Amino acid sequence: MHTVVVGTAGVTASDVLAVARGGAPVELSAEAVAALAASRGIVDALAAKPDPVYGVSTGFGALATRHIDPGLRGRLQRNIVRSHAAGMGPRVEREVVRALMFLRLKTLCSGRTGVRPEVARTMAEVLNAGITPVVHEYGSLGCSGDLAPLSHCALTLMGEGEAEGPDGGVRPAGELLAEHGIRPVELREKEGLALLNGTDGMLGMLVMALADLDLLYTSADVTAALSLEALLGTDKVLAPELHAIRPHPGQAASAANMLAVLKGSGLTGHHQDDAPRVQDAYSVRCAPQVAGAGRDTLAHARLVAERELAAAVDNPVVLPDGRVESNGNFHGAPVAYVLDFLAIAVADLASIAERRTDRLLDKNRSHGLPPFLADDPGVDSGLMIAQYTQAALVGELKRLAVPASTDSIPSSAMQEDHVSMGWSAARKLRTAVDNLTRVVAIELYAATRAVELREGLTPAPATRAVVEAVREAGVGGPGPDRHLAPDLAAAEAFVRDGRLVAAVETVTGPLS
Repeated sequence: MHTVVVGTAGVTASDVLAVARGGAPVELSAEAVAALAASRGIVDALAAKPDPVYGVSTGFGALATRHIDPGLRGRLQRNIVRSHAAGMGPRVEREVVRALMFLRLKTLCSGRTGVRPEVARTMAEVLNAGITPVVHEYGSLGCSGDLAPLSHCALTLMGEGEAEGPDGGVRPAGELLAEHGIRPVELREKEGLALLNGTDGMLGMLVMALADLDLLYTSADVTAALSLEALLGTDKVLAPELHAIRPHPGQAASAANMLAVLKGSGLTGHHQDDAPRVQDAYSVRCAPQVAGAGRDTLAHARLVAERELAAAVDNPVVLPDGRVESNGNFHGAPVAYVLDFLAIAVADLASIAERRTDRLLDKNRSHGLPPFLADDPGVDSGLMIAQYTQAALVGELKRLAVPASTDSIPSSAMQEDHVSMGWSAARKLRTAVDNLTRVVAIELYAATRAVELREGLTPAPATRAVVEAVREAGVGGPGPDRHLAPDLAAAEAFVRDGRLVAAVETVTGPLS
C-alpha cells in the first residue's frame, strides 16, 4: 500500500479514498512542515501583541468580543474542543471519520491555519495507528464547517473522549494513544479553532459518493440494456449519430455503454413482431438521456470537489503576506448544493429503473413474458413483491431528494445566521447511494430472469456473461417461488462490489 504524502497544495480524490477506505498511511512533506512552522511563527508574534486577533486572543463566534489573557488561552483552545464535541445519535462510519481527519490534515498542511507542526504530525500518527474517533450523526450545520464532528476528532488528539481502536473496540482515547506511543496534544493559541473549522466531513462524503456513483451509473447502463433486450426493444435509438445532435457528454457515454452491451443480441429489433411497436416506452428509449443527465451532474460535482480538495478552509487564515484575516470560506454552500443535486439525480435514475422492472413484470406490457416472471402464475407470485421493495426504495429516494441546503437554521445567537446544512445533505446522499444500489440490483434480478425466459432467442454475448456470473454469485434464475431476500441480497452485493460491470467488460472491454 502506497503512502500518501500531504503537501501544501491539497490532495486528490484518490488520496482521500486510499486513506479513508484503503487505510493507506500518511506522512507530511518537508514543504508542509516548513509551511506549518512559518505560519505558526506569525501566530506566535500576534499572540505576543496586545491587539486582539480573532481566534488567537479572543473568544469565538458570538463571544468574539472578549479579549483573552495569555494565561487563559490554552484553556480557551481546550474548552472550544470540549464544548463543541456535542454530537448525538449513532456513530458515523469509520471511512467517513478517516476522510474527515485526513481532509482536516490537508488544510493544516497548507500553512494557512497557524498550527504547530506537531499538531499535524499527531493527526497523521492517529490515522496511521488506525485509531478512529467516535463521531456522531447529529451536530453539524455545515457552518462554520463541520464543527461537532471535527471537535470529536480533535478531542481524540487531546487524549480525551472515546475512539475505536484498530481491533474495532471502542475505548478511552487516552488509552489508545498511549498504547501506540502517541503523545496527546497540548493546544495553544488558534489551534483548537483550526482543528474544527472546515467542510471536511461533507467533502469526504462527497468524494466517496462520487466514486460509488461512477460505478453505479455504469451498472445502471448495463441493467437498462438488459431490460431493453428482455423487452425485445430496439437498439437503434442508441446510435451515436442520434446522440451527437444533442451533445450532452453523459448521454453519449450512457448510449455507448448500452450499445456495447447489446452488440450481437438476437433479442433486439423484435419490436415489429407479434405486437408491433413504433417506439419503445420512455423508460427504455430515454434511458441514456436520464442516466446521461446524471453523469453530467456527477461531472459538475467532481469539479466542485476538486476545487475544495485544493482549498485551505479555516477562519481566520494566515495569508502569505503575514496577515491573519477572518473570512467566510468555511461556509459549506458549494459542497452542499452538489450533494443535494446528486441526490436528485440518484432518485431519478432509480425511478426510471423501477419503471423498467415494472414493465418486465406486467404481462400486458412485457411482450410475451409470463406475469411477474412467475413459473406458474397464480400458484407462483414470481417477482411481484421484489418490485414492491424496489418501489418502496424509490419512494424513499424521492424523499431523500428534498434539498437540505435550503433549510438554513440560525445559530450562535444569530452570529451564524445562515448555515449550509451540508453535513445533512451528505448523510442523506449516503443513504441514497445505498438505496440506488438496491434498486439497480432488483432490475438486474428481473432482467436476467426475463432474458432467460426468452426461449429460442439468443442474448448478446455480454448479457450471457452477466447471467453466468450472477448465477455463479448465488443469484437464482427462473423457477418456482423461493425465499427471495437472499437472492436480492446476493444481487445487491454483485452490483455493489463491481462484479456486474466486471462481467460485462470481459466481453465489451472498458465501459464509460
